[in-house]
Amino acid sequence: MKLSCRDLGFRYAGATHPVFDRLNLTLTEPGFNAIFGPSGVGKTTFAKILMGAVDGYRGRLTLDGLAPCLYAYNLERLPGWSTVGRHLERICPSERQGLLKELVGLFGLEKILNSRFSELSLGQKNRASLIRYLLQDFRLLIMDESLANVDEATRRQIILRIKEIFADRLFLYISHNLMEVATFCKEVVVFPSSDKPSGARAVRGQDLTRGREIDASALNQTMLEIVNAA
Repeated sequence: MKLSCRDLGFRYAGATHPVFDRLNLTLTEPGFNAIFGPSGVGKTTFAKILMGAVDGYRGRLTLDGLAPCLYAYNLERLPGWSTVGRHLERICPSERQGLLKELVGLFGLEKILNSRFSELSLGQKNRASLIRYLLQDFRLLIMDESLANVDEATRRQIILRIKEIFADRLFLYISHNLMEVATFCKEVVVFPSSDKPSGARAVRGQDLTRGREIDASALNQTMLEIVNAA
């Protein structure tokens, strides 16, 4: 598998400045990776370019062995005509019913399966929506703030287990949480603020897995490198 872009740039029609310019990065291994940076630097635009939802970019983009590519985002909605449990069962392939049951328990959603989507909290909505994507075939899953409004302990539990279940898949996790991306991600691709002329820079994260501890000084050093890159 390979995700690569060379001198990638994008400017919205009528805009004075590009959203990003001369973006270069390469990811060749499965794992949990992050796209990190301040608001307005093009993280979501980049994700939509990867999905083919935005064209008109400059430069070269390669997605090799990463289809299907899926995009899960914050505040996405499920249909309102059925309960959450019924919807998940309808879209779940028969051979993945066991995975569905595990994910519902992992995400802490057992008690809301008979509720309609509109009755859920924001965190419950994001978790229910993310399950839909994890039940599908994918090689690349972009998670655009898709665990926003989820408490820290539950987020940690979800991320660590996702890394185990889908060890052969590539994830791009878009988040504003510095400690989170430094702790859990293998590579943190930092989109710098718009006043910096350089392109994105990849910082090696701590890539926490279950049963392993992270040295506090090493985590602090990683966070410092990310902040400097941004």
